[in-house]
Amino acid sequence: MVAKCGDFKRSYSEDEAIFETRFVRACVVGWIIVLFIFPFLANSYLLDVANQIGVAIIGAIGLNILTGFTGQISIGHAAFLAIGAYTSAILTSKVEFSFWISLPLAGFITALIGMIFGVPSLRLKGLYLAMATFAAHFITEFTINHWESLTNGTAGILVPPPAIGTFQFDTDQRMYFIIFITAILLTFFARNLFRTKVGRAFIAIRDRDISAAVMGVNLFKYKLLAFAISSFYAGIAGALLAHHRKIITPENFPIWEAIRYLAMIIIGGLGSILGSIYGAIFMILLDEILRNITTTLSGIFPHMVGLLASLREGVFGVTIILFLIFEPDGLAARWYTIRSYWKLWPFSY
Repeated sequence: MVAKCGDFKRSYSEDEAIFETRFVRACVVGWIIVLFIFPFLANSYLLDVANQIGVAIIGAIGLNILTGFTGQISIGHAAFLAIGAYTSAILTSKVEFSFWISLPLAGFITALIGMIFGVPSLRLKGLYLAMATFAAHFITEFTINHWESLTNGTAGILVPPPAIGTFQFDTDQRMYFIIFITAILLTFFARNLFRTKVGRAFIAIRDRDISAAVMGVNLFKYKLLAFAISSFYAGIAGALLAHHRKIITPENFPIWEAIRYLAMIIIGGLGSILGSIYGAIFMILLDEILRNITTTLSGIFPHMVGLLASLREGVFGVTIILFLIFEPDGLAARWYTIRSYWKLWPFSY
């Protein structure tokens, strides 16, 4: 049997294919089957972690579209998650909308607000734009805390579970299917986005915005569109998070959450859909492992509770620094290196 060694793409359609080979397509189908079998085998704790990962994947892909693919730095992602969560919570608990209507509405309303905060992107870049999005976080936090007639302030909102007729998605297992079907659909949408004119305009702006403008790319239009799509993803992730946790308060969306999402796309790989998935899985699992270790050690050494809590944050910071030093392109780049090695073996030179 003669095996192919290297790339043998002979047409644009082959180069643009979502799945490069039948083997890759089979692997994706296999993973989807495993994901749908998983909730019938896992316990409640694993399902809760899996739901957190699903929500994080959606949010990380949204931030990667804006920062990794378009080059627009944002520190306001936690604010957009909060807007999506509160929009869906208010619509379902106070206006009594169905979850199936409030979910897309949360995405679209967050996208609209994201476009407003994206207006400075035409004039600002880098650190200056980051500070503009940073302001979005404090504006949103102030609004949630002080508009008590709508948001209940620091008391938070009880969020009803999604339902179809009398059937309620009120367990981790049932919410798992909603979260992961949404995550799979949005992942495929993002993968397709960068095969279109819009996606290529995003990448052109990231690589050299002046050259993109010379080629006819409308910078303002596409930068705003990147903010809208990114915020839409954050809004959907926030809405799913609200219905998963069943109660939301302003404490669910600290500035730390925005930093954590930035860490996800840096560790996973900027400008990579696969990197967003790897980064989300890595960060959620790291957080859970550190939390379990510090909880166990706190029981053994109760006088060191404060130190262990700080140690958890320290390990998180060291992990990010180590990735920036030794793997700056993220986990996705490492996966592509390994795949290329086996693809070219034994003629890898």
